[in-house]
Amino acid sequence: MKILITGSSGFVGQFLTKHLKSSGHEVITFTSEEADLRDGESLNKYSSIKFDKIFHLAAWTQAGDFCLLHPGEQWVINQKINTNVLEWWRDQQQQATLISMGTSCSYDPTFALSEENYLKGVPEQSLYTYAMTKRMLQVGLQSFSNQYSMHYQTYIPSTIYGPGYHTDGRQMHFIFDLIRKIIRGKRYNERVVLWGDGEQRRELIFINDFIKNLDSLSTEVKNDLINVGSGVDYTIKQFAEMISSIVGYDHSDIVYDLNKYIGVRNKRLEINKMKSLIGKKFQDIPIEIGLRETIEWFEQMGERAGV
Repeated sequence: MKILITGSSGFVGQFLTKHLKSSGHEVITFTSEEADLRDGESLNKYSSIKFDKIFHLAAWTQAGDFCLLHPGEQWVINQKINTNVLEWWRDQQQQATLISMGTSCSYDPTFALSEENYLKGVPEQSLYTYAMTKRMLQVGLQSFSNQYSMHYQTYIPSTIYGPGYHTDGRQMHFIFDLIRKIIRGKRYNERVVLWGDGEQRRELIFINDFIKNLDSLSTEVKNDLINVGSGVDYTIKQFAEMISSIVGYDHSDIVYDLNKYIGVRNKRLEINKMKSLIGKKFQDIPIEIGLRETIEWFEQMGERAGV
């Protein structure tokens, strides 16, 4: 297959690119310097290639309180990116299946995080703008499918973790920040301060498992939206205790700052739909193994990973 990937330099993009190439596909990737998706003409250089699949991973966002601090910029930039990709798909690549990443932030936290609720209710206020740009992307996919008989797949990941996370100074998702802080607490006797009361609940899926589940789903899904996660959540305190045990740090020394941003209190995806589609192909390694591999990567990276 001929496959194009936007956002290929990101955490998921790098693993997906490697997986697809190892499976024998012809994969085209690009940097933002080579094709700035804010520019509607940027993808024209690839129009002569007829792709079988387009993975749209590109988005302007970061973890932590980034969405809270940049709502206006996020709206403009992500709407430009998504609109330009959709228009190019419609005008130049109607034969291709467009596979996009949604976000669990789009769910109203008062509803069950199941697929039928993705466009219902009101997202968490601190994540509202980013969440709505992803909802708008989904509406665009549905609209193009309805009018032009084009095919799409949308996947909503839980927090993806594992070795190989970005080390370019961007804010880290919570699990990487926990690991970094606790390793530094052990190595340098730094005070470990975590945001919130530690009772926020989060779900993880290991990067390799996410890619394998995506691969299994790709032959089963047509014009639909699917949650991809482990279906198991833990509190931040529980994650901190697991990491501390592996690192050899006394978790009782951790301080919780109640004045800091915490986001949604609970975030666990309903994954029954995914499991019904791929059955025994579902991949999910034990959390202890995934955390240990991620911690080992941090320790090997050293200063480049902030430890």
